Order: sequence, then structure tokens, then C-alpha cells
Amino acid sequence: MRRGYSHIWFAGPAVLLMLLILVVPIGVAAFLSFTDYSLGNDSARWVGLDNYDRLFGRSAYLAMFSASFVYVVVVVPASLGLGLGAALLINSVRRFGDFYKTIYFLPVMAALLAMAIVWEFALHPSIGIINKVLASGCGTALESWGWYAESCARSFPNWLGDRDYTMPTIIFIGVWQAFGFNMVLYLAGLTSVPRELYQAAEMDGADGAWDRFRIVTWPMLGPTTVFVLTITTIRSFQVFDTVEALTRGGPSKSTYVMMYAIFEKGVQQNLIGVGSAITVVFVGFVMLLTMGQRWYVERRVHYS
Repeated sequence: MRRGYSHIWFAGPAVLLMLLILVVPIGVAAFLSFTDYSLGNDSARWVGLDNYDRLFGRSAYLAMFSASFVYVVVVVPASLGLGLGAALLINSVRRFGDFYKTIYFLPVMAALLAMAIVWEFALHPSIGIINKVLASGCGTALESWGWYAESCARSFPNWLGDRDYTMPTIIFIGVWQAFGFNMVLYLAGLTSVPRELYQAAEMDGADGAWDRFRIVTWPMLGPTTVFVLTITTIRSFQVFDTVEALTRGGPSKSTYVMMYAIFEKGVQQNLIGVGSAITVVFVGFVMLLTMGQRWYVERRVHYS
């Protein structure tokens, strides 16, 4: 009997910890989302679905959903593609491989909030190094044609103040920060591909690099791709540091993503009910998208 229930003693602490840290807070947030509770009030009024009606009926919250999905839809495939490409390149080089790994992985190791401050200075419209470099290159090009180049410096945008450029800038920083982590995961996946499969494919006529990748590498990286896709999607939905440090959801709600909305409503404005409703919708979106991805992708994945 003791031997039969031994697995409970091993799994029990982890299950209990998961219930206390994950399940119970989600249940509390789901209950509070139907109230107008705020910290400091002795009582809360039951409002039913009013908080959810507010989420799906006001333009500010619809902009929140739009910004979150645009960020995820662009960052996830871009970071996966760049991570896979970097992994393939590093795996093919014979010298300085560890150096390239370190360089690409540095954005993952650095504190994102600190790097966001660095990006804020780099993207400053007047003193930022990015506009300085662009203006210098533009001025040199114009002067080579004999044109007046002073107006060239004024032609570059305010990367963090113009709504047409703010979300692309945040997306670029997100891809820059994420693809190094995906590269490491794909490098680990590449080490598990048997060399014999490449030899067999070459004997069958797959002598080109693209043929070897299409026939051997990509199918064998299926399990790694499922994991990378799931993790990257969840982390993309959780973007907060760069938005809070650089744009604070603006301008004009162009970067008003869901995690920042939860922080603004639940912490800054003390609207716990509305913040809880956004949290429940956020968890639901992540769960549905993750389960859909795993169901769709795993049907086409080969597990060795």
C-alpha cells in the first residue's frame, strides 16, 4: 500500500504549490471580475457582466485587444524565423561559434527594463544615436549629389512619440529580445538530429542544403518548434516592461497592450474589478491560443 501511494508524496507538493500559486489566484480574479471591488473598500457591489461589457464595448479596450494581437502576430513568427536562421548559421560554422552564441544571447541575459531605458535614449528624436546615424548617412548621400543636407535630420520620425512608428518600434525591440532565446532552443534541437539521416537523405539524392533542411532538419525539429512556439506566444502576450518604460500605452493607445492595461486599471487606478476582468480575458486568450497551436502543430509533428 505504501509503495502504491508513493507517487502522491512526490507529486503532491508540486500540485499543491500549483493550486496555491496559479489556480486559486485565477479563481479569485474571476470572482472579483464580477464586482466593483477596489482596495481600501470594506465592501464590494456585485455588478455581474458590467466589467466585461465595458471591455468589449469601449474603443480604448478594443484598441488594447488590437495592440496585443498585432504584437503577438508579428513578434512570434519573426522571432521564430530569426532564431531558427541564427541557429542554423551558428551550427554550420566551425570557428567562433561560442562567440556568436554569446552575442545573440546577450539580449536575453540583460535586464529588459534596463535595456528599455537604453533603447529610450537611443531612439530619442533629437539626441538619440539612431536618428544621428540615419541623419549622418542621409546627409552624406545628399551632399554627394550636391544637395543641401540640413533638412535631412528633420525627416526622421519620433520613434516613441508618433503612433505610426511606436508599435513597430516596440515590436522590433520584442523581436530583438526574443530571438536569442529561440536560437538557443533550436541549437539544442539541432544537436538531437541524427547525422545518419543526412547521410541517408544524401544517398537518396538530397544533396543541396535546402533539400536537407526540408527533408530532414525541419521535420526533426518539430517537437522543438512546438515548444518554442508555445513559449514565445505566451511571453509575447506578457509584454509589459518595454511598454511601461518607453510608451506607457501611448501615444493614443497605440501600444496599450493587455498586461499594461491590467497594471494601469488594477494598480494605478485601483479598479480591481476591471483589472480582474482583463486578467480573466487575458488568461482565456492565452489558453485558447496555446491549446489551438499545440493541437494544430502537433498533428504535423514527428516525435522520434
